[in-house]
Formats: sequence, C-alpha cells, structure tokens
Amino acid sequence: MLHDWLNQPGYASLFFMSFLASTLLPLGSEWLLVMMLTAGYDPLSVVAVATVGNYLGGVVTYLLGIAGGSWLIEKVLRVSVHQQERARQHYTRFGVYSLLFSWLPVVGDPLCLVAGMLRVNFGLFSLLVASGKFVRYVITALVAHAAAS
Repeated sequence: MLHDWLNQPGYASLFFMSFLASTLLPLGSEWLLVMMLTAGYDPLSVVAVATVGNYLGGVVTYLLGIAGGSWLIEKVLRVSVHQQERARQHYTRFGVYSLLFSWLPVVGDPLCLVAGMLRVNFGLFSLLVASGKFVRYVITALVAHAAAS
C-alpha cells in the first residue's frame, strides 16, 4: 500500500512544489493541491504532503537565516531591505506568533528567514510554522471541495 502511494507522481510533485514555494522562490503550490483534489487524490494525504513540504521549505529558510548574514540574504537570496524590514515589523508588532502567517505571499518567507536570524527557538518555530501552513492547506482543500460540490 505504501509502495502504491509513493509511486503516484502527484504526491512527489506536490511535495517539491510545496517545498520550493516555502523558500524564497516566488512560487505557489495551492493550484497543484486543488488539481490533485479534483482528480480524486485522498484529501488527507494531499494536505499532509503539502504541509510537510511547505514546512520543510520554511525550515531551510530558517536555517539560511541562522547561517546567512546580511550579505547572503541581500546579495545571494535577493531579499530586499524592504522585505526584511517588513518581516522585522511583523515580529515587533506580533512577536514570534507572526510565524503563524509564514504562508502569506511576499512577507511569509522573510518571516522564516528573520526567525532564523533572531535565533527563534526551533520547537516554537516548528509549531507555529507547521500549524499556519496546515490550516492554510485545510482551508484551501475545503474551499476546493465546496466549489466542486
């Protein structure tokens, strides 16, 4: 049974798309999640795979924040000073709980990067980021299901 599940290319594609979408690359994964759901893939598996991929992409971004430094962040990753400042403002305003919104476009990935730069506790980082990303995919799946009904 696990072998059959792993041989379905949609799950691997969803994992990698979700992973890449949670790095600093300007990608989205919701469209693939919706396509897989409308094609009859198991909703729990689709949400789980997307969440894990997106969370792990956030972890890579967090680790880049730890290892990075200004030069890497600005020159290599091309996170603008403006994006960094917006992420810092979210941290100042909402504290570490702003990581619940790490799934948001534009500001979400820099939030994970700043969390690494600020050395946010990894357990708390994981709980908040994974929870936010999970809720986003559940809502996306529910909306897709409602639209298809």
